[in-house]
Amino acid sequence: MNFYALLFLIVGLGLIGWLTARARAARFDRGIHRRLHSLPSQHGWYVAMWTVLPALLFLAIWSAVSPGLVREAVLQHPAAAQLSNFEFERDAVLAEARQISEDPYADGDALARQLAPAMGAARARYGWMGSGLAILLAFAGGAFAYTRVRAGFRARSRVERGVMLILLVASLIAILTTLGIFLSLLWESLRFFSVVSPAEFLFGTHWSPQVIDAVHPGQSLGAVPLFWGTFFIGAVIAMIVAIPFGLMSAIYLTQYAPPHVRAWMKPILEMLAGVPTVVYGYFAALTVAPAVRDFAVFFGYTYASSESALAAGLVMGVMIIPFVSSMADDSIAAVPTAMRDGSLAMGATTSETISRVLLPAALPGVVAGVLLAVSRAIGETMIVVMAASGAANITLNPFESATTVTKQIVDLLTGDTEFDSPKTLAAFALGLTLFVITLLLNVVALRVVKRYREAYE
Repeated sequence: MNFYALLFLIVGLGLIGWLTARARAARFDRGIHRRLHSLPSQHGWYVAMWTVLPALLFLAIWSAVSPGLVREAVLQHPAAAQLSNFEFERDAVLAEARQISEDPYADGDALARQLAPAMGAARARYGWMGSGLAILLAFAGGAFAYTRVRAGFRARSRVERGVMLILLVASLIAILTTLGIFLSLLWESLRFFSVVSPAEFLFGTHWSPQVIDAVHPGQSLGAVPLFWGTFFIGAVIAMIVAIPFGLMSAIYLTQYAPPHVRAWMKPILEMLAGVPTVVYGYFAALTVAPAVRDFAVFFGYTYASSESALAAGLVMGVMIIPFVSSMADDSIAAVPTAMRDGSLAMGATTSETISRVLLPAALPGVVAGVLLAVSRAIGETMIVVMAASGAANITLNPFESATTVTKQIVDLLTGDTEFDSPKTLAAFALGLTLFVITLLLNVVALRVVKRYREAYE
């Protein structure tokens, strides 16, 4: 059965359960001796949850188990004896057989076409089996819940517990996803560090993954130039642009701009956050980078690079402006108006009130916004891929080439690569390092807000 048809059927059964349970609860005597503990709709939700949730949970588990069952069934076919012993080639043939079973006109070799009928039959058999079990489970859950509907049944408490469980699972998914990302990076990074010394990787100053010594691979995989380029572009040049413009725009919008001006200027400013980063990358590569190079040549610096750190940092700073502005705007707006009015009543000017009252009171939120913007900047990929260079240099000259961690991760994982080589595994070590850095920046930002936040009444 088609998945969407099955989902529609299960939801329909849940709706029927909701209606019938609600109608049954509404028929109970509401006298003093038979007063309902819960509303009829809450009884309906209780039955609907027991009808829908177990069936959906079973479908989620079955969708993960059934491909393995289908694979084992296809491997029992006599033609499967011709499959290669190499797992990658075997999986490729089975994928072609699956595609042919869905579309008879799809491309595939002779062996895949021999296995396609077995693949289609196994998928249909296990598909109908899963659908039948899911529908049966929906009926069983709904019937069980329906038999418990009575006047004194605490349906409200059960529904609230069910909703709390759903919210808990939703929150755990985000946590487990982050944990899974970290563990996958950690596992591959440990493989890398078994070949390359962590000291050589973290403190080495020579990065040349194209030429790796088989005996001493760590001599060509020193990541200090990458860390410096990431810091120089994302935390220095970009923040020099983003912090002043973001903070000044927030001050103007909260303290000086008339309401009608703020109503259209703030959405326009926040539109910068919605522009795809690839558009910023094109803008940096095609417009800003040549302009920066011509500017440097005009002032006598003849060796300016067309992939300079300044070009990527300027565009990245423009992209980060809405983050700084939004956090500063919220922090300044959270300061009680009584503090501003009191300062003005004491004879202070508007600029003095802003610099001596509002900004100090809003400083924790502003600092947290800047730290979050830095973590966003150092993790940016498309701008540096399209505008920054691949040359790993340690330089303070913004007109020279520089590269970043994200740029090198893209370079290391694109093209024909061997995932067991130190060159490819270095990308996971770089990703783990970047993950830890951004995590620490977020933790510091949260601690700053928590430590220095003012509580106003």
